[in-house]
Amino acid sequence: MILIDDFIQGFSDTFPNQKDLQPWEITDNLKEILRKMISHLGEDYIIEDGIAVHKTAIVEKGVVMKSPVIVNKDCYIGANAYFREGVYLDSAVKVGPGCEIKSSIICSETAVAHFNYIGNSILGKYINFEAGSIAANHYNERALKKISVVHDFEIIETGTEKFGSLVGDNSRIGANAVLSPGTILKKNSVVKRLELIEQHKTE
Repeated sequence: MILIDDFIQGFSDTFPNQKDLQPWEITDNLKEILRKMISHLGEDYIIEDGIAVHKTAIVEKGVVMKSPVIVNKDCYIGANAYFREGVYLDSAVKVGPGCEIKSSIICSETAVAHFNYIGNSILGKYINFEAGSIAANHYNERALKKISVVHDFEIIETGTEKFGSLVGDNSRIGANAVLSPGTILKKNSVVKRLELIEQHKTE
């Protein structure tokens, strides 16, 4: 059992109804989770067609958001970013130009620099993804595509073909690094530039 609060401080305060779910169970159902959350947001948000953007957030030209999306206070979204299949940005998140975010939660004060892909992932607080780094969510190269994760030296079968990463608070992901599907990183992790993280290899 992976307790997300062990990786991200206060996660269950923001998502209390999901505290007993595994990370991939949350990302698989994120669209429905966000739709319910949007219905309880207040007047500080501009809400249109299932997209909720806080009035203090900065959204540059060319950004495409496909509902549901929640963008909280003091966020910055650079030009031509692309959000789809359910995206949640906590407060003061920075998403740089040309990034694609899919079915993911990004917690407060985290920066995804530019030209990044974050798929079916949960990123903690105060994380920095340098340019070109990727949280991959699908094993294109494998015949058997169901994703497994490794936690406390135990292999856990997720039962899903789409899951990216759970990244703990205060981690640093270097430029052009790749987190393979099913990556679990503890708080304060450091991934070097150009590094490939593949925690569970199969033949």
